Amino acid sequence: MGRARYDGIADWYDTEFQPAPLESETWETLVRLLEDAPGALIDIGCGTGAYSAGLAGLGWTVTGVDVSEDMLRRAAAKGVRTVHTDASALPFEDGSFDAAISVFTHTDVDDFTNLVREVVRVLRPGSPFVYVGAHPCFVGPHSVYDVERKAPELHPDWYRKTGRYDEAPGIWRGSGVRIRVGASHLPLGLFLQTFLDAGLRLERIEEPAEREYSFALASRWRR
Repeated sequence: MGRARYDGIADWYDTEFQPAPLESETWETLVRLLEDAPGALIDIGCGTGAYSAGLAGLGWTVTGVDVSEDMLRRAAAKGVRTVHTDASALPFEDGSFDAAISVFTHTDVDDFTNLVREVVRVLRPGSPFVYVGAHPCFVGPHSVYDVERKAPELHPDWYRKTGRYDEAPGIWRGSGVRIRVGASHLPLGLFLQTFLDAGLRLERIEEPAEREYSFALASRWRR
């Protein structure tokens, strides 16, 4: 099982780092892209369960999975059905779910390729997979967001470095969660190819307009 880097910070994450996720543009984008009629949905890397609980409130039957027992403790307190597991080896039968979501996970997991393959395996044919994550062009080891300029400051020799990193300009001058847990990075081409190689078909891709240089990249794929 992968390393549970969020163990020990779940309370901080839920109350200080992300206090109102259902008021965010991420939530609005997630709901808009999902759009299918409610059914059985799996939330990959559900964390403290805010989006799982929100989707359950919209009629979905949600199962939230995460490698961090500490984060799942907060999710269970929201009424989310949780399963403690590594997303690269899901304990579900093929075709168990009508939809899947995952939010800001490719920057946390060590094996995003197998995560996406497992999502495809547990989805029924024709089902959607909505992914919202950090924009690989503007967020990563190469990028530091300048609050005053409202633009990323890009550093050479970092963008094409893949895999896990705990030291980089994007962390040295960052704040919040990455200082605590580090990050993983995939350049844009490799990121998108991961979904295509798993057999998914791209239906829609968006750069949420909360910032001029989008912090997030959102997409809907079809099994």
